[in-house]
Amino acid sequence: MSAVCKLLFCLITLGGFLPMPSPCQGQARDWVEQFSADEKSLKFKYRIHLSPLREARLTEFYAKWIKKLSEVDFNSLDRDQKVDTVLLNNHIRLQARKLQENTELDSIVKQIIPFWKPLIEILQEHESLKKLDGKAVAQSLADVTLAIQKDQTRYKLFMDSRPNLVYRTTLRMEEILRSLDEMNRFYDEYDPIYTWWVAKPYAELTKEMKACLESLQVSLKGDAISLTEKIIGQPIGAKALDAELQSAMIPYNSRELIDLAERELTWCDNEMIVASKALGFTDWRDAQNFVKAKHVEPGQQPEMIADLAREAIQFLEVHQLITLPAIAKESWRMKMMSPARQKMSPYFLGGNTIIVSFPTDTMSHADKLMSMRGNNIHFARATVHHELIPGHHLQYFMNDRNKPYRKIFSTPFWLEGWAVYWETLLWDMDFARSPEDRIGMLFWRKHRCARIIFSLGYHAGEMTPEECIDLLIDRVGHERNNATAEVRRSIMGGYGPLYQAGYMLGALQFRKLHEELVQSGKMTNREFHDAVLKENYMPIEILRARLLELDLELNYKPNWRFYDETATPSKGQ
Repeated sequence: MSAVCKLLFCLITLGGFLPMPSPCQGQARDWVEQFSADEKSLKFKYRIHLSPLREARLTEFYAKWIKKLSEVDFNSLDRDQKVDTVLLNNHIRLQARKLQENTELDSIVKQIIPFWKPLIEILQEHESLKKLDGKAVAQSLADVTLAIQKDQTRYKLFMDSRPNLVYRTTLRMEEILRSLDEMNRFYDEYDPIYTWWVAKPYAELTKEMKACLESLQVSLKGDAISLTEKIIGQPIGAKALDAELQSAMIPYNSRELIDLAERELTWCDNEMIVASKALGFTDWRDAQNFVKAKHVEPGQQPEMIADLAREAIQFLEVHQLITLPAIAKESWRMKMMSPARQKMSPYFLGGNTIIVSFPTDTMSHADKLMSMRGNNIHFARATVHHELIPGHHLQYFMNDRNKPYRKIFSTPFWLEGWAVYWETLLWDMDFARSPEDRIGMLFWRKHRCARIIFSLGYHAGEMTPEECIDLLIDRVGHERNNATAEVRRSIMGGYGPLYQAGYMLGALQFRKLHEELVQSGKMTNREFHDAVLKENYMPIEILRARLLELDLELNYKPNWRFYDETATPSKGQ
């Protein structure tokens, strides 16, 4: 069969799709790239989350890919192709499950705002590039407006009992309003008949919808607190949480992980006492407050961050821990974080740009002091390398140059786990020069443990946002403003339910893998760390299978119990 015939065969048998897994296509990398591009295109086309058409189209898309991957001769693939195929299969099944979960939640949203259907039908018709009948649209909009005016109580029934779903409803309503505005601007003035019929009904409808949206938002505030200040999330429940863990290749349930985090946090507590006594304090909080007071003066924070970045690079190179490309060392930048963003992210963030958090002259006196205390010299020394090198900046740099198609398999266990792993490795290598440095490193390590406890506890329905904040204050030593910002960022910042837990859990996975490959003598530190970065994103258990050349199967299930409860957390985990 000629190449042209083979291509035609693929297009015909796959119903118009470009090549997917079949006798026509032999590279798993191509499958990943094809799936990623097609999914992006479909989500670009079908943007409205309440649309049944979007749900049906994506459901069909995921089902076809799952079927095609099941037909692949898995045993005939080489090791890298097996890894890619397992990752893709797991990723597609995860996306299909999330689509179904979101559909179920949105079914309740549709009960809260029963006027959704005719609006979505109009928007779907518009997205399908069909010319709208202005008179018919005007009648539908007028009918919806009347329905909202007559039924002012239905959506209010959910306000007290389901605040998380009311919050979700406000997001969906905002999306509908944006889509209606886009549709109306498409026709308005360009189509005189449409404008003649729709202008008035559209204005009346949007007025009623905005009033309804405002009423829902007011119900969420409940008091004088601004909706932008109040913490309202969407806990997914223990069952869904455990399903997320399985998809992330974590063979533990949420309760086991919370217990694990408590054990790690206890180790941190004991080490904090040792460091505190070295400074002459009997109470670790007094020692931590002493360290928090050691901050630079206003205007000096950027220079300190740059010095800490250079110090970390020098340490890595002296100890031959990892290969650092020259361009990676010179290509990062720095900028300051706005006061508004500091309400969500009280500490600096990183990547190819490190975003420095420090008070400005517009902040209140109390907020200035909290920000300076939270971003003190010794806390910063424990995290600059997390954000830059060997942390996120180096990760992003290497991801762009090694198997970049694997970026769709992004996971916090690899991304954040790697950065925290380095914090723990540098602790083991006595990177801390003083008791103040050790308290700084321990603050962040305690914070990572607490993130497991409060994020999993919240999503399992066991902790409220207020209890999460109290945990960070009481067990870690956060300033209240910073603790509140951390919880708000975790719950309302658009992160997945496992993201915050991924920091420390991923670090523990990397530590165990380091034990298996480096401490056993199979690899040097540099060989191990270079190998990790050349594989790009993936669950750590699949990375382990790749580096140890373990057997895989298409529907691989996690089984690596990476945490040794008998080991000392500092040296054995």
